[in-house]
Amino acid sequence: MSSPLPPLPWLEPGQDFPPVSQSWGQGSPAPGLLAAGGALDVDTLCRAYAQGIFPWFSREQPILWWSPDPRMVLRVADFRLHPSFRKTLRKFRKTPDCEIRVDSAFDQVISACAGSARAGQSGTWIVPDMVGAYRALHRAGFAHSVETWMQGRLVGGLYCIALGKAVFGESMFSQQADASKIALAALVCLCRQHGIGQIDCQQNTPHLASLGAREMARDAFALQVSRALLQATSRWNFEPLYWDELLNPKPTTT
Repeated sequence: MSSPLPPLPWLEPGQDFPPVSQSWGQGSPAPGLLAAGGALDVDTLCRAYAQGIFPWFSREQPILWWSPDPRMVLRVADFRLHPSFRKTLRKFRKTPDCEIRVDSAFDQVISACAGSARAGQSGTWIVPDMVGAYRALHRAGFAHSVETWMQGRLVGGLYCIALGKAVFGESMFSQQADASKIALAALVCLCRQHGIGQIDCQQNTPHLASLGAREMARDAFALQVSRALLQATSRWNFEPLYWDELLNPKPTTT
């Protein structure tokens, strides 16, 4: 017989999170589930991400908090640039009416992401309460959008959380082929330019694995986050020369 699951802690607004080691483990109905309840205010969200915890729930559920083990992480040095996509990026860079913008249309990006379901789900997890919470996080300077623009139109993008030099990817959308992947590549370039080592991807998917993301033990992930939190926050902008981080990388010295 399998051992019974520990009771799920219910949090009151402002209450501390339980240790992430208490999250439900592999083999449970919801691996990584840590707690329920609490609030989605800026302070709570910042405390959560600093501990490697993130919210994820649907309309019919209370706020649910997660800290999976292992954790899916993309080291920006490991980003996999397939030859066909390299050609796509070179063409995008050379086309005058194609550009990357940062934080110019955060509300549009999160609304578009909310209209897209995660793989294997029939509905969105970015419920209205989440949209409002991350918009507040953006106004506070902790949430950012990386946007793919073509012919003056927003065609894809992503949003993420940044605390110090710790970056946590949240969701992407695409209205044109490769538009979200272009935004992710731009985020990788931005991170490389500013000395940010990794992007949290939360959960393992074949798409993320194909781009170079790998699973990391939660303890190792938490250690990396704690170190990144001590570093100064980077300036969130994107310059065309940042593409050189992928397309014309500097040779490494030994």
